[in-house]
Amino acid sequence: MNTRILTNCKVYTFNPRQPIVEALAIQDGRILAAGSRADIAALSDSSTIIEDLGGQVILPALTDAHIHLLEYGFSLMRVNCETITRAECLQRVRERVSQTQSGQWVLGHGWNHNIWPESSGDKAMLDAFSPEHPVYLTHKSLHSGWANSAALQLAGIHQDSPDPQGGVFQRDQNGQLTGILLESAMRVVESVIPHPDQPTRIEALSQAQQSLLAYGITSVHDFDPWDAYTALAAMQNSRQLTLRVIKGIPLPNLDEAIAAGLKSGQGSSHLRIGWLKLFADGALGPQTAAMLAPYQGSTSTGMLFIEGEDIVKVGRKALPHGISLAVHAIGDRANHEIINGYAQLDEMGLLKEAALPARIEHVQLIDPQDIPRLAAHGITASMQPIHAISDRHMADRYWGERSQYAYAWQSVAAGGSQLIFGSDAPVESPNPYWGIFAAATRKPLNPQEKLDSWYPQQCLPIADALAAYITQPQAAAGQADQLGLIQRGAIADLVSFTTDPFATPAENFAKILPQATMVDGEWVFTRT
Repeated sequence: MNTRILTNCKVYTFNPRQPIVEALAIQDGRILAAGSRADIAALSDSSTIIEDLGGQVILPALTDAHIHLLEYGFSLMRVNCETITRAECLQRVRERVSQTQSGQWVLGHGWNHNIWPESSGDKAMLDAFSPEHPVYLTHKSLHSGWANSAALQLAGIHQDSPDPQGGVFQRDQNGQLTGILLESAMRVVESVIPHPDQPTRIEALSQAQQSLLAYGITSVHDFDPWDAYTALAAMQNSRQLTLRVIKGIPLPNLDEAIAAGLKSGQGSSHLRIGWLKLFADGALGPQTAAMLAPYQGSTSTGMLFIEGEDIVKVGRKALPHGISLAVHAIGDRANHEIINGYAQLDEMGLLKEAALPARIEHVQLIDPQDIPRLAAHGITASMQPIHAISDRHMADRYWGERSQYAYAWQSVAAGGSQLIFGSDAPVESPNPYWGIFAAATRKPLNPQEKLDSWYPQQCLPIADALAAYITQPQAAAGQADQLGLIQRGAIADLVSFTTDPFATPAENFAKILPQATMVDGEWVFTRT
């Protein structure tokens, strides 16, 4: 048997019965023992690998509880459009066009007109340098897209094309197409983009995997399209899959999943089935999040895609087959409708028929009267703290005083709901230490933006923010006794630091990066 001892370290176990130890013994990928240096040293023999960590700090590895894994991988391969000006974004796209064979697609991600001083772009700006290349750029929120004329033409979108259900082909004051696509209108263009083949998907997933391991993230809850599952399965079969992936089921694949007998929580140690993913509304940036009252200075209340009764209908189909639900909701009306639907399913006794708890993804704005209802019905709040510091100016502009209940982690946690954190990458960086900084300070990442904490009553202690990345996601995934803590028999997924996260001031947390990451008892990343 392969035994490894980690000694001369400070280990935060997240096990309340033994919170801090100074050495670990690991055997065949699992924790054999945790305790004092002397006690653990007594377990060694001539074949034991002994590693003196020189005072490093060890924690259980982190989880990203909401990520688009394949899309994140693709974003690492596409034009990075997350710029502070529109001009810089256009220049980056221009450069990629110049390097791309005529007729081939140029794809990018990350533009955000809400922070650009020049405001939003249009197709003419892209057409100026890409008449022979279809260009398509997804917004940072993934709820709108920007296409040039060549892309619109290939998609069959013309001046008289009617808006698709649940989406908008944006037009200017003269009724001309701008090239901006909202919500389901994006799918019209995306349907004609050549679909990446399996090797390309595996390459993208591999790049995403390496990036996440460097952050000390070893588990993810993925909400990408189902073709990501086949690529992940191929990686697992060829032993390329190091991450632990809980793969969500898109709603269009529900019948297929039921026919295949898939159930939430089933699978292997590295690839398991997660939640059925539904969408209740859009996003804050394009003002498509569904609101109880209109946006500030507007009569619009956004776009509501499903109501409580729709949740009940889908739940009555999925839950008896062991498939749990997760629903995207940004606006307070969307969250209200989802809770209404979950409440009915709970009263029917159906929520308990699946192994994993029901979830709401994002919970970005919630009516305070709905907060206690989350815990009352056992609903997990899956939130992304980095959104708060990215979105605060938009939230103040469009939600006004309602923002006191935006990204309301402290209120949600105090209400008794299980709180889990992720990044929504590639919408945001998957860096969990930025997320912890955001949760604990609610201040900008850039210290030059000398802004006070935004609704500081919603800040979380560092310990609670860490738990939302470490213990709570594993509990929501039914793995509480195996991952997210250090105890005898638990899987040895660990992350090491040269500084102590629990002794680091919240203001400095954004600068933290791990030294090394371990999966199944083996170091899979070491910072050089």
